[in-house]
Amino acid sequence: MPQIRMLEAAELLGVSDDTVRRWADGGRLPVERGDDGRLTVDGAALAMFALAQADAPVPGPAVQASARNRLRGIVTRVIKDGVMAQVELQAGPFRIVSLMSREAADELGLEPGVIAVASVKSTNVVVEIPGTR
Repeated sequence: MPQIRMLEAAELLGVSDDTVRRWADGGRLPVERGDDGRLTVDGAALAMFALAQADAPVPGPAVQASARNRLRGIVTRVIKDGVMAQVELQAGPFRIVSLMSREAADELGLEPGVIAVASVKSTNVVVEIPGTR
């Protein structure tokens, strides 16, 4: 598992490195000495700590959205596995297929017969592993 230096851990958590050091000194965040003698945090331990610290407020309903392509239709098919869901929506002559997390599909109550709106925006998320400093 990757070992993350204190400054980088602070950047990832959105806090100062002094805050990370206080958490480490207080026993809230496990640290160890790296090969160079500097304090590091195990990547998996930092991920679990970040999840425990997450307290973002739940956003309210959207008043406006940047997506302009909104197609109202009826859900015709939902296929779920352990993590993902494929949802098919018929909007007039258009068949829309959406891939989403199973959690999202469950929260929305998506099943055949449900009226839904497909909001289409060309978006792309790329996950990268950053190089070392």
